[in-house]
Amino acid sequence: MEEKLIAAAKSGDKEAFAQLYMLYKDKLYRYAYYRLGNEADAMDALSMCITHAFAGIGALQSEKAFGAWLFKIMHFSCAAVLRERQKHANHADLDTISPAALSEPANTLSVELKQALAQLSETEREIVLLSAIAGYKSREIAALTGSTPGTVRSTLSRSLAKMRQYLGDER
Repeated sequence: MEEKLIAAAKSGDKEAFAQLYMLYKDKLYRYAYYRLGNEADAMDALSMCITHAFAGIGALQSEKAFGAWLFKIMHFSCAAVLRERQKHANHADLDTISPAALSEPANTLSVELKQALAQLSETEREIVLLSAIAGYKSREIAALTGSTPGTVRSTLSRSLAKMRQYLGDER
C-alpha cells in the first residue's frame, strides 16, 4: 500500500503525498522535537522537511528507500534549524536543551527522559532518536548517519547506558 502511494506521489499525485505525510508526520515531529528541544523549532524543521520532500520526491530512486530518504531530509532540516538558531544566539550552547524547553509539555516522553537525552552528544542523541522514535535498525541508521552498523550499535549501547545511569537505573 505504502509503495503504491510513493509511486503515485513520485508521479505528481498530491493526495498520495498528503497520505504519506499523514503516515510519517508523528515520527518526524517527535524526532525533530527531541533533537531540537522545542515545539516551534520542531514545527519549522517538519515544515522544511515536507517542503523539500514534496519538491524532490520525483527524484527518489526506490520506493523502498522512502522512509530513510525522508528521515535524511529531516536530519538536514534539523541541522538547518540549528544553524539558524546559532546565528541568532549569543554564545548559546547548542549541545544542551534549555531548561525552558524541558518544562514544555512532552508528547510522549517524560521530562526526566528529555533531560537524560540532553546528557548525550548530538551524535549519540541522534542515534538514540533514530532507533527509539523512528524505529530504524543499526544498518539503516548507519546509512543515514554515514557510520558503520557496528559503530551505531556500540554508540547506541553506550548512549543508553549513559541515560540509564543518569536516570538512576543500574541494570
